[in-house]
Amino acid sequence: MTQLPLSPDEFRLLNLQQQGLLQKAKGKAGTLKMINQLGYVQIDSIHVVQRAHHHVLASRVKDYRPLWLDELLSKKQIFEYWSHAAAYLPMADYRFSLYRKQQLQQGKKHWFDPNHQQMQEVLARIRAEGPQKASDFTATQTKNGPWWDWQPAKQALEQLFMQGELMVVRRDKFQKVFDLTERVLPSGLDCRVPDEQEFAAYLVQKYLQSHGFGSVAQISYLRPGIKASVEQQLLQQTEAGKLVSFSHQQQRYFWQQDLLPPARCRRQISLLNPFDNLVIQRQRLQHWFNFEYQIEVYVPEVKRKVGYYSLPVLYGSSFIGQLDVKAERKNGVLLLQHLLLLPKVKLTAQLAQALAQALADYCRFNQCHSWQLVKADAEVSRWWQQQGLGGTLQQEMLAG
Repeated sequence: MTQLPLSPDEFRLLNLQQQGLLQKAKGKAGTLKMINQLGYVQIDSIHVVQRAHHHVLASRVKDYRPLWLDELLSKKQIFEYWSHAAAYLPMADYRFSLYRKQQLQQGKKHWFDPNHQQMQEVLARIRAEGPQKASDFTATQTKNGPWWDWQPAKQALEQLFMQGELMVVRRDKFQKVFDLTERVLPSGLDCRVPDEQEFAAYLVQKYLQSHGFGSVAQISYLRPGIKASVEQQLLQQTEAGKLVSFSHQQQRYFWQQDLLPPARCRRQISLLNPFDNLVIQRQRLQHWFNFEYQIEVYVPEVKRKVGYYSLPVLYGSSFIGQLDVKAERKNGVLLLQHLLLLPKVKLTAQLAQALAQALADYCRFNQCHSWQLVKADAEVSRWWQQQGLGGTLQQEMLAG
């Protein structure tokens, strides 16, 4: 174990560099490259603004178009499956999805107990009729709990998908359209099931590729039963000289393969998605960036401190606050429902210029033509007006 091989500032810059946030990729090819670099892009259904998977990519790909993701899926260059959550993954990594699929085939439970008869009926219909979605099957009135109201056929589809017998060929109004895996996979794909050590080595490689450094717990995040094998891989690779082990509150590992952080980064603002790969592990975010963040989608409205869908605001290499957003699509207006900047933030003209550019880009991404500030504290509201940041302030906020 060595002392800290880089300064904390350098580690933050390295993390941002490996996350693709310092220099944007370009075009559809750049979109695929970024998915490969990140390892996965989380899919989420919330639609108060453009969905999470598109936002994550738009933060990293210049002039990103959601159509590119659909095209990559149709051309079998990416696929849908479960990472730590539902995600798009590189098709090149397909064989490593088989580790979880095999566990489920052998009886490991996902969300609910499988109905094997229903699963066989669903498989037979898709085999005979081609791709199907849940709404193509007759609905019943069965309810399965407060969070999920899934019909038996949908449960069967999801179980077959998780076990690997079905794959998603496309989305139809965000509904998954399933087909037989054998009809979806590209020819010549490596379909060997990895053993536990191979899978652990894959997790180490992908995590350190996308972040530059990490701990056993971070690499094993939401991967039950794999922590010991991940630790073994890290120790072996450290002994082989591929990794450097260092202590920073806990033991961490640094991937040395010519990963050097830039000396500095541009003072620009990135409005990141709540499900962005950089912020999804909250303890890591707090430790390295000194930024506490909680998505409040799942928090009762009366207990929310920022808002339903607040975006972390990254300025240069520091997080400076949050911005709750909602797109009024009929009017083409992006509502900035709550702008909350940290007390340490200096309200300068340079910050205003960076924020205006970020808002303009985010408006275009959401197909909005303007934005409106709804809520901010009194000091931020006055600064907003003085800097001519646009939008319409509610008068009651000025009095605060």
